[in-house]
Amino acid sequence: MNISEGRDPDVITALVAACGTTLLDVHTDADHHRSVLTLCGPDAADAPRAARALTDAAATRIDLARHRGVHPRLGAIDVVPFVALAPTPDDAAVTAARDYARWVVATHAIPVFLYGSADPAGRTLPETRRDAFVDRAPDLGPAEPHPHLGAVAVGARAPLVAINVEVEGSDLGLVRRVAHEVRERDGGLPGVRALGLELPDAGTTQVSMNLVDLERTGIEAACSEVERRIGAAGGRVRRIELVGLVPAAARDACSEAFLERSGIGVGRTIEARARRRA
Repeated sequence: MNISEGRDPDVITALVAACGTTLLDVHTDADHHRSVLTLCGPDAADAPRAARALTDAAATRIDLARHRGVHPRLGAIDVVPFVALAPTPDDAAVTAARDYARWVVATHAIPVFLYGSADPAGRTLPETRRDAFVDRAPDLGPAEPHPHLGAVAVGARAPLVAINVEVEGSDLGLVRRVAHEVRERDGGLPGVRALGLELPDAGTTQVSMNLVDLERTGIEAACSEVERRIGAAGGRVRRIELVGLVPAAARDACSEAFLERSGIGVGRTIEARARRRA
């Protein structure tokens, strides 16, 4: 779940506590003003139940009217994706997403935009962000954003990898150009969604990517292509930052040299965290 809070340690502590034993990972970013919390349970009902508790905690502590961050957002509880991991069938994620969507409208009066497999039209998250309240009305709930909580994108999807390539210096034009060149919708790499962002607190910039088709474009291929383009333009990559966790198969597909350089150890996989918690 993507929550629009990455700066207040007291709020983040409360969000973490709300997840209980389902929490596998929390990643916070002050510049993005965002936290990504990965929830997982051995029973199919565990994560959806924790998602509601996390939503309750965020709804009482976050006011989007005062929120400022470099990452695009629809709401305080910004994105709630449900993923069915084997042996759970894929349709369980769709059911969980739609159940959550109905609950969040009834409980918090937040308008909902469905995406991915939860959306009968199959619209993507980028399409949803682009069209929400402009060319597309909410699928459920009020027609206008909640005054303090905005809206929420609720989806069902396959596992993805979120990863940032941080670039030295403040050349925002460079990272935006490279993001444009590598993302699929503009003719770049298959399954790559990318944004070029400035990180004022860090004094750097980054190409922020979601890799949504890992069989076609893996982690190393995406990061290496970004690094190649940055280097060709005279820039230098400062570091590679994984957001959240990765499927073990996606990590296994990377070279040892890349894993060492990026710091993606075996403990950063979904499977390893789930085993550790069990």
